[in-house]
This record gives sequence, structure tokens and C-alpha cells, in this order.
Amino acid sequence: SDRQAGQDGRTGESGEETSEFGQLGPVSHGPRLGIGMDSCVIPLRHGGLSLIQTTDFFYPLVEDPYMMGRIACANVLSDLYAMGITECDNMLMLLSISQKMNDKEREHVMPLMMRGFRDAAEEGGTSVTGGQTVMNPWIIVGGVATVVCQPNDFIMPDGAIPGDVLVLTKPLGTQVAVNAHQWMDIPEKWNKIKLVISKEEVEQAYQEAMLNMATLNRTAAALMHKFNAHAATDVTGFGILGHAQNLAKQQRNDVAFVIHNLPIIAKMAAISKAGGNLFGLLQGTSSETSGGLLICLPREQAARFCAEMKASRSSSLGQDGGIGDGQQAWIIGIVEKGNRCARIIDKPRIIEVPYRVSACVLCWSLASFCHSCLSTLFVGWSGDLLNCLSLNIDGFLRHFFQL
Repeated sequence: SDRQAGQDGRTGESGEETSEFGQLGPVSHGPRLGIGMDSCVIPLRHGGLSLIQTTDFFYPLVEDPYMMGRIACANVLSDLYAMGITECDNMLMLLSISQKMNDKEREHVMPLMMRGFRDAAEEGGTSVTGGQTVMNPWIIVGGVATVVCQPNDFIMPDGAIPGDVLVLTKPLGTQVAVNAHQWMDIPEKWNKIKLVISKEEVEQAYQEAMLNMATLNRTAAALMHKFNAHAATDVTGFGILGHAQNLAKQQRNDVAFVIHNLPIIAKMAAISKAGGNLFGLLQGTSSETSGGLLICLPREQAARFCAEMKASRSSSLGQDGGIGDGQQAWIIGIVEKGNRCARIIDKPRIIEVPYRVSACVLCWSLASFCHSCLSTLFVGWSGDLLNCLSLNIDGFLRHFFQL
């Protein structure tokens, strides 16, 4: 569209693209997407192909380094999945090692984090071929995902029309769950929420959040093609409302997104209220990490999309889709005529999403343990403090089998 072309560059009379950095070379024809959405889309000079690429990184937010690696990889790949891409050609890993860690801590923690990242990449049908590692005051983990594909392999995030519905493929509340788990050891914060949730429920919510964050959005990406999705984004740091607003701004048509339902991990809404509107969860501004896809679907296709998401994940990919037997999705709102904005109604319906048995988390963590020595270091991130806990095998098994 003209709006996108104006965003990404200017074309002179010679047919070459220019920018503030000077002449960029001959213009390649095809869909183009630059800064502002999940991935960049760059038409290549060769045979109608496009380069689609994304990068992301953040600080650790769970105690298990192997799971943190999986979450980081899932988060990077999610930007491709938001465009309906199911195959990634290559990944790079970005890793910052904390200067506060001693040699023993580094030798145990960082290989587990790298292994988790690699395993998630392999589950997504791709591989990690390189990256960059640096020393830093803090641990940072992330990566780059790249694919070269044809136009029919991806869905541009700009085709929503009035009458579409909004579908979300993972529940909200991960930020609340992760923080509540840390607060169990901070009396002044735990006292604010202990009347609405037990420590056992906090542990279950934390495991649920960790499982959700480590789950790839690959099945949803495949189903976007099958059910004619018009646009999508993934829900991460700006919260459900922030990402809905960003997606609405990209639309070619004059539309507005209206959110009526908020699927939230069980008890996280109660914690948010008890904490005085904690993190803005009920207002849609609470950050998510490796969240679900927010998809604009034709109204007549949405229920079937949700039903197939819940069915076996292997069916939509034609192969082993990965985690679990299925993944729930919810219709959370509508697309109507408007001025490219998004809002949540005054009293949205809160859908309490129950905890599942976290067998996958147990299996992943046991697998990571088998690659380590008799003690495994888990990293917990709390503000600017790095806490390393050494767990022996008995403690490790007790920690997980109590679930």
C-alpha cells in the first residue's frame, strides 16, 4: 500500500530506492513491511522471493535455565508465526553471560539455556547455526529467525475487515503468575495476595505460565492459512491492548478492534485486583512473554479454527506438532468500522483458564537434568539481583513431583 511504501522508503525516477542513508539500489516488487510490526518483509531480487526476519531478546524470568532457553526461542519464532509462516530456515542465538556468575555457575547454567533454545528450534523444524555471546552485568537471551519464502507462504498483517472476529491462542496473565511466584519469598508482597490464592495455586499458575510461554505458536500459524486469516500479531510486551492497537494501525481498511473477553490464567485476575490493579492485567496492559497470536478471522471460520486448535496439534502440520494434545483458543472480540484503533469494553468477561497437568514441563526439566552433573543451578531473576540456587537430584525430583 502507499502507506507502507511511505513508511519503508522513497522511490526516485530511476526506479531506485532512497533513504536518509542514501541510495539503496533497485526496487524489488512485492509486499514490504518495515519497522512497527513483528517481522520485516523485504522483497528479494530473485524470482519473487521475500526475506522475512525478526529478532528479540530479554532477561530471564523463570528459575529453570533450560525452560528459559525454550521460552526465548519460542518468543523469537512467534514473530514469524504471527505472519502465518510455519517454516524457519535459520536461527541465531544471542546470549549475554552475567559477570556476577562464577565459573561453576556459568558452566552449569548457560549450557542448559542454550540446550533449551536449541531443542525448541528443532521442535519448530529449524536449527541454530550461530549467534553472538558477550559478557554483561545481566543475563540476556534471545535470537534471530530468518526465512526466505514465496508470497503465498505468509500473510500480511493488514487485511482485517468489518465483521471479522478476534481470536487469541494463549491465555493472559504470565507476568502476574511469574511475579506472584517470586513474592512467595517476600512477606510484604505475599501478604497482599495471600487471601485470594494459596501457595500451591501460585506454584500451579507459575507452571502453567511456563508451559504456555514455551509452547510454539506454529500450529496457529498453519491454521491461519486454512481458515483465511486476514491479519495477526503476537501478544508480548505491550499487553493484549497494546498489540491490538498496533495491529489496528497497520490495517488498509478503516476498522477498529473491540475486545469483549479476556482469557486469563486461573486466579491471576483475583491477584491483580488484590494488588490494586496489578500490572493493568484487566485493562489489557500487562506484559506477556511469548504470548499467543491475536488473529483476525472471518466470523464463519473462527469457531472451526478454535476447534482444530484444541484437536491434536499434529493434524494441522502433517507431522509431530510438539507439545501436548491440543491448545485452546478463544474468540475475544470483533472487528468493526472505525479509525484504526482498539479498545476493551468497560466490563469485559473474564474467562478463568484452569491449570493443566504440567507433564511437559516435568519431562523437559528432567531431560535438562540428565545432561548436567549431580547438581544443577537454577537462575532466578528478581530486579537487579541474580540468585543462584543449587538443587541436588532429590530436591529436583521433589520440586517437580509435588505437582
